[in-house]
Amino acid sequence: MAAAPGPDGPQGAGRSPLARSPLVRPAYVGAVAPPPAVLIEREEVNSVREVRLQELTREECFQLLAGRHLGRVVLVDDRGPLALPVNFVLDHYTVLFRTDEGTKLEVASRGGRIGFQVDGVDEATRTGWSVLVRGEVTEVTDPSELARVRRLPLYPWAPGAKARYVRILPTVLTGRRIALPEDAPWTWWG
Repeated sequence: MAAAPGPDGPQGAGRSPLARSPLVRPAYVGAVAPPPAVLIEREEVNSVREVRLQELTREECFQLLAGRHLGRVVLVDDRGPLALPVNFVLDHYTVLFRTDEGTKLEVASRGGRIGFQVDGVDEATRTGWSVLVRGEVTEVTDPSELARVRRLPLYPWAPGAKARYVRILPTVLTGRRIALPEDAPWTWWG
């Protein structure tokens, strides 16, 4: 049975030079499946009106990213803001995705800044979470690094070769969760 991939990449893929970078070294080590929607267990929450967004820790953000493989690249092109779905893996605490020629690769070739968003929802309970990565984007071109990332379990759903690998180096990582209070009335679900 294969080991579950974690934020440092699947076992057997080898260490990346990025693992030594102070830019991408978080406090989180290891992989944990994303937690389900949680109940707020605080005395100060007394009604549904008091439900607030909970800020996620850096560790929680990386845990949630490691448990997903579909997110949205957010960038600005000559027509304005654009959000594009991509399959990704979390590799050495960076977001790695594959692409072909086009807008995402153009931004990467300029070393531009980009956003990346992943979320999870439970419509039945009206709860969910969202993680936003902001950072610098770059194409992976080093031959030894390309050989390593090609062994990662990164399989695009969209048609096309997607032969180019693009990495987002996080400079800002934020996350939020909307949790269900313990005293939610039955009308909370509609």
